[in-house]
Amino acid sequence: MKDLRSINFNTRICAVIGNPVSHSLSPAIHNAGYAELDLDFLYVPCQVEDVEGMLAGMRAMHNFRGLSVTIPHKVEVMKYVDEVVEVDRVIGSINTVVKQADGRLLGMGTDGPGALKALLDAGVVLDGKVVLMLGCGGAARAIAFTLAQKTALAELAMLDINEPMMQGLVADLKAHTPANISAARLDEASLAAAMARADVIVHCTPIGMHPKENVSLVPAELFRPGQVVFDIVYTPLKTKLLKDAEARGLKIVSGVEMFINQAVLQFEQFTGTGAPAAVMRSVVMEHLTK
Repeated sequence: MKDLRSINFNTRICAVIGNPVSHSLSPAIHNAGYAELDLDFLYVPCQVEDVEGMLAGMRAMHNFRGLSVTIPHKVEVMKYVDEVVEVDRVIGSINTVVKQADGRLLGMGTDGPGALKALLDAGVVLDGKVVLMLGCGGAARAIAFTLAQKTALAELAMLDINEPMMQGLVADLKAHTPANISAARLDEASLAAAMARADVIVHCTPIGMHPKENVSLVPAELFRPGQVVFDIVYTPLKTKLLKDAEARGLKIVSGVEMFINQAVLQFEQFTGTGAPAAVMRSVVMEHLTK
């Protein structure tokens, strides 16, 4: 953590915005990286409902450098930046805003690349597989587009209770990727049918996140041998979904892997220097295993 006595006029400020953000480990991971490299940066958590006002404040502060954006603002924040990286404009959600030297706000996403790296690092085979995505919000959009563009899935199946949002994602994926896409409204019957076909399950809703750790979207009896379960929630380190899957002998991938990967990419965008990934990982694991 930065020595408060060293904060000065030129200290660069970064923040995570969302609602809620009290659980976020982003301040710990980024500040540890700044300390390791002796960078004059400070990262703070900000619970925000007024996204437009937050971005106006970012523009107004001379030393505000970057934002990490989390639930539920990853889509709305795109309205208030000056430019969005082309691939993320198509995806329709971002999780990173960087203030350029000329004051313009550039939006981009690191969730998709972070999630794909997490799966590949775990040895998960995606080509030729049926991937079931539960939830179609901002992070899910980024992951869905990355998987559809960077892998050769047999099928990307999606379930959500918000049908207009889900169908919007389906239309965008079909328009901009070659992937085979299917979707259905999330209910008990559609979930059971999709689980019976899925090779890889990617959970992209807040269900199971602190403080509601004892809840899972997927009944344990729906798991079948050979499946892989990836939960993008990282607090707790093992959600009920992951615990249930692991108890049945399935390969699991914790959201902490995606979190670390995307944070490393954000760190490098904010600071312009390579991130001390090992230090950032150790800080996260220390917090989550207390």
